[in-house]
Amino acid sequence: MTNFSTRRTLNTMLAASIGATLLLAGASALAQVTPGVLRVSAIPDEAPTELQRKFKPLGDYLAKATGLKVEFTPVTDYPAAVEGLVNKRLDLVWFGGFTFVQANVRSKGQVTPLVQRQEDTAFRSVFVTTKADINKLEDLKGKTLSFGSESSTSGHLMPRSYLLAAKIDPDADLKRVAYSGAHDATVAAVAGGKVDAGALNISVWEKLVAEKKVDPAAVRVFYTTPGYFDYNWTVRSDMPAAMKKKLTDAFLALDKSTPEGKEILELQKASKFVTTTPDNYKSIEAAARSAKLLK
Repeated sequence: MTNFSTRRTLNTMLAASIGATLLLAGASALAQVTPGVLRVSAIPDEAPTELQRKFKPLGDYLAKATGLKVEFTPVTDYPAAVEGLVNKRLDLVWFGGFTFVQANVRSKGQVTPLVQRQEDTAFRSVFVTTKADINKLEDLKGKTLSFGSESSTSGHLMPRSYLLAAKIDPDADLKRVAYSGAHDATVAAVAGGKVDAGALNISVWEKLVAEKKVDPAAVRVFYTTPGYFDYNWTVRSDMPAAMKKKLTDAFLALDKSTPEGKEILELQKASKFVTTTPDNYKSIEAAARSAKLLK
């Protein structure tokens, strides 16, 4: 009797699971063909609430520029942003340089970067610490270090590449390597004494300092990387050319001389947007392959 009851319960659970899967699949298929909607997301390099706050004015602006309803959907991690665009569940995604490379490789070249902030043509990462005996990259040997997400350009890939250039193998020469998942979380880990040092993007660092969310006298920058190409707004290559142009023109038209442009650009930490191309990210792809981070 117990076995029969157990089988019946398992069958019921299996049916419910299959039903839920079919429902989700149907919803996903519907999302892929919903007309009049621009589905947007971003790599979660900051807290979801912060990403939503920063995107809201830009989303309203893009809705007016395109005539579409703009829906922002946060994702749980960096790979989800890549898969969302490649699998046509998203139309426009804010990628880091490395996640763009991953999406480009994963889709066999079927994604197109449209624009990037002027600042992203020479982006930088910073290494921060609270320790008095850490003043250069070589001082990290035998210490603990936090990167951001494993798929982050400015929070992992490029900092790792500069460590390797300084003859420091993070996996062999450091006491422990951690991954916080986001730039602000890296700073919190350093400030809280969970790790000796951390690497993050300079834009988030400067924002945290400006908003007095971190004391630069307590947590200080001890190394800043050279510049490299980083973040961009990317679409699928099968997006109609007219829509690509509308989106590109809308970003390029943002100007700090207008109230709307000023608000959006300040939230995006941008002086202006410029066009970009896949070729700009070849050095990041090379760095990722050299570090064996590109699968």
